[in-house]
Amino acid sequence: MTDPGPLRICARLLAAPALLLSLLALPLTAAAQSQPLSASDWLSGSVRGPARESSAWRPGDAPPPDRPGTRPQAVATSGAVGPVQVTRLDQGDPDQTGTQSPRRAGLPVDLWAGSDPQRLAEMILSTPARLPSMQALLRRVLTAQLAPPSGEAAAGAARGQLFLARADRLLDMGALDEAQALLVAAGPGQPEIFRRMFDIALLEGDESRACAIMNGTPGIAPSFSARIFCLAQTGDWAAAAVSLHGAEALGVIDERQAILLTHFLDDAFVDSPDLLDPADRMTPLEFRIHEAVGQPLPTLPLPVAFAQSDLRLNSGFKARLEAAERLARSGALPPAALRQIYGEQRPAASGGVWERASVLRTLEAALAGGDLTQALPRAFDEFRAAGMADLLAGMVAVDLPADPASDISDPRAAEIADLLRAFAGLPGAAVPEPAPELAAPVPPPPAAQRGEALLAAMTDIDAGLEGDLARAARGIAMLRALGLAEDADRAQTQIALMPQMAASP
Repeated sequence: MTDPGPLRICARLLAAPALLLSLLALPLTAAAQSQPLSASDWLSGSVRGPARESSAWRPGDAPPPDRPGTRPQAVATSGAVGPVQVTRLDQGDPDQTGTQSPRRAGLPVDLWAGSDPQRLAEMILSTPARLPSMQALLRRVLTAQLAPPSGEAAAGAARGQLFLARADRLLDMGALDEAQALLVAAGPGQPEIFRRMFDIALLEGDESRACAIMNGTPGIAPSFSARIFCLAQTGDWAAAAVSLHGAEALGVIDERQAILLTHFLDDAFVDSPDLLDPADRMTPLEFRIHEAVGQPLPTLPLPVAFAQSDLRLNSGFKARLEAAERLARSGALPPAALRQIYGEQRPAASGGVWERASVLRTLEAALAGGDLTQALPRAFDEFRAAGMADLLAGMVAVDLPADPASDISDPRAAEIADLLRAFAGLPGAAVPEPAPELAAPVPPPPAAQRGEALLAAMTDIDAGLEGDLARAARGIAMLRALGLAEDADRAQTQIALMPQMAASP
């Protein structure tokens, strides 16, 4: 709730030019020092990823054109990640920042050696990861503390470009906690890094923390709108109102943003019947303001990172379920967390997400009682119909009998149990022989540019989901050549089992 009528006291405050200039000085200074500081572009660019279609495009090809009905690509037609200015003279190179050691990630510390940082950044933003095995591998690549690219190709490259691409790919997956940990490890002192931290805080409903950092660090305010929002957030409503009027007079925010901020600052609009039109390109800041003025927006049409907002405990149970499923599909939410959210409450209706919550609840009871004859096939059919059989495997495979043929009397339930265990990669599961198309000779490991070879291999593996098994085989063979045999085995198994996981009931 806002203080009484902050905008109505602005006329008196605007008579003090010195006060207005002092309130606007920080954003003006930032805009002069770091371009662009656009209120329409500065926020949320970090959560808008490009489309990834492995069967139609490979890294290194010209970026595909936008298709009708899709959002604009986040990567320019030149393949550049964008204007990045991340020169850190007082700290180490952010490109080598990570949240886990190379050994823990199972990757060579010099994975990026010999590669062009710009090309790596482009490939990271474009590499698909739909198989659970590839989602896990990609997260390791994005969070590992690897040596920055070296060699002739890296000379003169913008420092921090690769780091920002890694953070943006995590955001694109909706993995806000991992992205935040990576950004915190680099420090919030640079505008491009802070901008992403600010986005994350808004999406998680923790804007007070972001505003405190911004107010205490001159020169990193992402936009005038963010500065105005934080002035109000910290209780200085009058200063926020003056800043809004000054920003309008200077033409640094557009009319739609001014209207949105006016509704946010003036409590006269709290009970207004007027609905504010959402922007075509929603930002976390505008998303949060819509919520603050009592006009919350659905997250389903927005990038998956916005779904994290619905995971907050003040969201309705259905919204939490739908958000959890979206995030689990993208690999941002562990299956165990999805299972926990399914069990929080009794389903309030039937069909859709309610039905999946209901059958999982029944399966939980069956797992405890030991009789899976009816509950397991029903749950499998329900999740498979929604294209989520892989998530069911991740949630319950570890609790299924290690020898389904002996421990489950019903043949179909036993077959499903073994299928889920095999897909999850559990030891002892009966893994089918891979199709001949998935067999390819292992090439010699590349002498250089191994990071590019790894990302290209992941793109090839993803093509297997579109039926291109020969290309998937090349990707799996390259993983083996790079020393990632376990990841290759899991990918091969999951591709081989995918027809059974996706077949109609």
